[in-house]
Amino acid sequence: MPNIKQSELISDEDYLKDELTRTVKHEYVDGKIFAMVGASANHGRISGNVFAEVRAHLKGGPCEPYIADMKVKTSTGSYRYPDVLVVCDKDFIENGHVTQTPVILVEVLSRSTRKTDERDKLLEYINIATLKEYVIIEQDVVDVTVYRKSDDWRSAHYFLGDNIHFESIDFTLSVEEIYNRVENEDMAEFLA
Repeated sequence: MPNIKQSELISDEDYLKDELTRTVKHEYVDGKIFAMVGASANHGRISGNVFAEVRAHLKGGPCEPYIADMKVKTSTGSYRYPDVLVVCDKDFIENGHVTQTPVILVEVLSRSTRKTDERDKLLEYINIATLKEYVIIEQDVVDVTVYRKSDDWRSAHYFLGDNIHFESIDFTLSVEEIYNRVENEDMAEFLA
């Protein structure tokens, strides 16, 4: 999802208030807001696949996944909209729209968000005290990168044929399940 920048500085209080009435979601970084624009079909499939599998695993337990609409307040005071997140402490969801206590954050990459997701958000996210895993998923090729707190935030890559174990929620998910129905060259070759 490309971001469109607005030049005026606003307070985080005004951002949060205005965000409740906007039809387009915005992230808030350094006093500026950035409109979240469009997502591809593959982006939606990947986010939906991860959310559905995690939701089924967590059903009836204390942790709960959210897809696209829950904001995360980061260690820098930014407000981000991860594609999927898991929260295990629902008491820390502010006004039903913001959390500071995710255990997993997932971003699906696009060309326009790559730099932000791999650099800016990585640095913001790994400084969230409760975060255990940050997951970046490519949509144009099959490649899932997982950063784990238990591994000093080193990256681990997963490809077709691999299973990913999410330690924070004791759940294993195959790369094939993440990319179910995704249309890219890697999946076409895999299915052929």
